[in-house]
Amino acid sequence: MDIIKTLEDEQLRENKFDFHVGDTVKVDYLIKEGNKERVQVYEGTVIKMQGTGLRRTFTVRRLAYGVGVERTFLINSPRVTNVRLVREGKVRRSKLFYLRHREGKAAKVKEKQKF
Repeated sequence: MDIIKTLEDEQLRENKFDFHVGDTVKVDYLIKEGNKERVQVYEGTVIKMQGTGLRRTFTVRRLAYGVGVERTFLINSPRVTNVRLVREGKVRRSKLFYLRHREGKAAKVKEKQKF
């Protein structure tokens, strides 16, 4: 058995977050400033998920004052306290890099229809 694989399996998070590429999510991220800790909420569209196991990451993109901002989070990081699903998106791609070149309503992802 691989030693690295067994160590990674011990550190995997039990509560899996259920979201996919194209979904709009709110990520609660723990920030340390000096001796204080606070939770910062980052809301945006998931444009990329990559990696497996302990190294699995996802990238969230949002527009802040007309400028696109992307941030990458580790799913199994202890600093990511919660990922809340705001709305499900309907996409047919695994990477949504084409959203980087779009502005306004064209940069939105269609919402998935629930029946």
